[in-house]
Amino acid sequence: MIRKLTIFSLALLFMLSLSFEAPVSADSNTHNGSIKWPKHQELPTFAKAKHLDVTNVSDAPGDIKILLTTLQGIVNREKPRMYVQQNKVDPWLHDLKIPYTRHDDAMDVFMSYADELKGVIVYDPEIPDSINVATTLAGLKDAVVASPALAKELTAEPYNLKVIEDLQGKFKNRLDAYSWQYENLWSETTKRMLVGLSPNTSVPIPPDNYDSFQTLAIETEQVRDGSNRKTHELDLSSFLGKEAVYVRFNDAFTQDGWGPAVHEVIVKADGQIIAQFKTGTPEEEAFLYDRDGSKFLPGSDHRFADNGNYFLYEFKPPVDTKQLTISVDMWNQYKVSASNVRPLSSEQKEPYGYLRDYAVANKAMVFWLSTSIPEEKELFEKILSDVEPGTPYLGWFDNDFEGEVAGIDITSKHGVYVLPSDWFHNMTVFSGTKAKKVKEKKQPTPKLKNKIYVTYTFGEGDNLQYDQNHMRSLWDDPARGKVPINWTSSPLLYEAAPAILHYFQSTATENDLLVAGPSGAGYFSPYAWPEENLSKFLKDGYKYLKKSDMSYPYVLNRDVAMDLPLSESQAAAYEKHYKLPGLFLGGGEKVGTDIMNGSFPISYLRGIATVQDGKDLLANYKEDWDGESPTFISIGINAWSMRPSDVLELTESLGPEYQIVRADQYFSLLRKANGLSPK
Repeated sequence: MIRKLTIFSLALLFMLSLSFEAPVSADSNTHNGSIKWPKHQELPTFAKAKHLDVTNVSDAPGDIKILLTTLQGIVNREKPRMYVQQNKVDPWLHDLKIPYTRHDDAMDVFMSYADELKGVIVYDPEIPDSINVATTLAGLKDAVVASPALAKELTAEPYNLKVIEDLQGKFKNRLDAYSWQYENLWSETTKRMLVGLSPNTSVPIPPDNYDSFQTLAIETEQVRDGSNRKTHELDLSSFLGKEAVYVRFNDAFTQDGWGPAVHEVIVKADGQIIAQFKTGTPEEEAFLYDRDGSKFLPGSDHRFADNGNYFLYEFKPPVDTKQLTISVDMWNQYKVSASNVRPLSSEQKEPYGYLRDYAVANKAMVFWLSTSIPEEKELFEKILSDVEPGTPYLGWFDNDFEGEVAGIDITSKHGVYVLPSDWFHNMTVFSGTKAKKVKEKKQPTPKLKNKIYVTYTFGEGDNLQYDQNHMRSLWDDPARGKVPINWTSSPLLYEAAPAILHYFQSTATENDLLVAGPSGAGYFSPYAWPEENLSKFLKDGYKYLKKSDMSYPYVLNRDVAMDLPLSESQAAAYEKHYKLPGLFLGGGEKVGTDIMNGSFPISYLRGIATVQDGKDLLANYKEDWDGESPTFISIGINAWSMRPSDVLELTESLGPEYQIVRADQYFSLLRKANGLSPK
């Protein structure tokens, strides 16, 4: 996503000090080792690994993780030989069925391949985004990325590597770093993919981090409408005696996404105010010790933390304080706890690896630009406008959910689709795997009756890292296969990770159906996509739906955060070029079905996060049903709060008037009920 670069003259000031040899264009396969990337492929194909050197860095410091993953990119570009295990548990290593040798010391693996390197790129810890610039340079210079401390070790015995570039002190801030990168490196990197990665991530939080915290207040009802809003007076005096008191707010019901909402906080020590602030203000910042994944949205009046997220304040009362109290104006599903033991904060950051091997191997430019900061958005759009329509953007966006909706909007407007993958690991190995064709397990379509036909769809499947990680966990649920379920996944697994696609296809039951995640072959918003290019893009993407056996896509069509209907022309393009009997569409609060253009069924996917949500939704839907003709409803299952066992529980609570079917049966029945020709 690119904006017009108004800071061109400023960027020129930073072209002076970093000299380097111009490498051969990254789009030339001849100089990209064994990687094959013909024009008709969306993603490159790596060579098949014959043996892997495996090292587990899940507990290693961040600079070791980034060192090993950038080494992996150089090594596996030539021929995949390294597998860097970054998750504590990794079932795929066994399922790949590639011979491997485990190495307890990651530096033993580094030493084995050090002679394939030309040197070291040193990042500046004071400017975290220099990590991304260093990653780009590593791919272009056949080098590894290292912290200053690690670089000292690598330049000494026994490694004896030279420092090719030292970025310490080179950049003033994030925009400075990426402006320099755009002006100096962009022309030498591949234009066939873009990579967006955060330069760092939170340090791992140990499981016992909050064991010392004691609950002060908790909401016992699943309140979602703010009806329980009031000011709570809580006593913190029992936590006096140390330097500070820590107060934590998290979700009392982590499964449904309606956690605490806090408007104002007042803390008094022996009756004197020592802290008073409204959330989202500069005054709050002085006490906000750990914001984790909490949010304060523009235009709102409260900070909130849903699901497993939280926020935590630090208050330092005078040494001789006898009574300490906190007054909190809050509502919804709050849980408040406190301690005088300083916990580890998620705001302590370290570099991380994951997708960096893939970026380095493909000589991609790595950046992390915000859509909410005008100067950064401008540069983002400049980059997007430099690539061809239909280019993939791998990774993710700054600022989590807000970054997602704004990021998808801006990438779509430039004809760039997104493959969420910033936490995907070892893609340089997975993209070299092969998978035999698996015959899809068909089920006959039941006879059409006067029933409420329900189809369940797990979301998130456009997300390659979800396919690799969380979906595998859900897939292993013993209840899977007992109820018909549609599983969104990415058709681009066909090139990104054939072994993962094969695993799901080969282990699917007759009740499991893989369908395409938003919004087909890649995550994009049809509303924002250039109208003149939509038909070509869908036509080009159809082969991936066909090769992966993923039809019935779940489409998200959003104007930033508002779900929109498909236009007649957009629906016609999906019907014609994806050859679909129907599709699912995110409809917000909308439920039921429509027939577009007289021939194309649209089913609005209504989301639920708990079993009770599902029971309530289906009961309400039944109230409007006359029982004299079949009716249809599609339910989106929140993949982060529900499992197949929850879907089974929901199904077992339903009466005989409901029938659960797969997507293929659902659309077949829907077409028949509306007098449409079968497809």
